Amino acid sequence: MSTDTRAFYPTLDWRIVGSAVAVFLAFTFILCVGFDLIVPGLAMYKSWMTLLPGFTWLSWGSFLLGLVESLAYGFYFALVFCPLFNLFSRIFHRES
Repeated sequence: MSTDTRAFYPTLDWRIVGSAVAVFLAFTFILCVGFDLIVPGLAMYKSWMTLLPGFTWLSWGSFLLGLVESLAYGFYFALVFCPLFNLFSRIFHRES
């Protein structure tokens, strides 16, 4: 009978978080582009042009580029956030 003496601490998998955040950002991008087309007086496309390099209003190529960049931002978030979360989870669970 073996006992595991390692302490348990919650961790995040960057692939799961990245996929969830990337799809969320892509979905949000699609909704915002649709909103901008329906209500041009309240359009946010100038913000998208600032946040997404190479994005211009509006062509199929630019739309696809914005979509890909939104997905990339989601994975970038996960690649930075998950290791930090896992590190601090380990540090603070040792203290308790």
